[in-house]
Amino acid sequence: MLILNLEGKKIGFCLTGSFCTFKATIEQMKEIVKRGGEVIPIMSFNAYSINSKFGNAKDFIDEIEQITGNKIICTIEDAEPIGPKKMTDIMIIAPCSGNTIGKLANGINDTPVLMAAKSHLRNNNPLVIAISTNDALSRKCRKHRKVI
Repeated sequence: MLILNLEGKKIGFCLTGSFCTFKATIEQMKEIVKRGGEVIPIMSFNAYSINSKFGNAKDFIDEIEQITGNKIICTIEDAEPIGPKKMTDIMIIAPCSGNTIGKLANGINDTPVLMAAKSHLRNNNPLVIAISTNDALSRKCRKHRKVI
């Protein structure tokens, strides 16, 4: 198992609207903090505001801010300075919904997460994407019921 030294690293950790993965994702935030990384949390508009069957937005927000010791970046305006101010060494988008990956691939930056990623990439720093989508990245053949 590869153990990364995260001591002193500033890690932007972005969450998008794949709510079923939030609990597992938050566990990874805890692990990063435990290994000495500073987590700067960023949430898309939907991740920050929607209550789902997987939990209430406010509860996730409170937990993330308690774990990281940082306020969540949840506006485009607050995400834009990430690159110019060199606020992050690494950025993770986890979960990265199909909607977000599609927009990222096409240069659209209309959410805090997309603006954060664009701004971060200006410094040529790594962007880690953990895709979480049911079938948005595949095409299902109805006749044969198989993924092609």
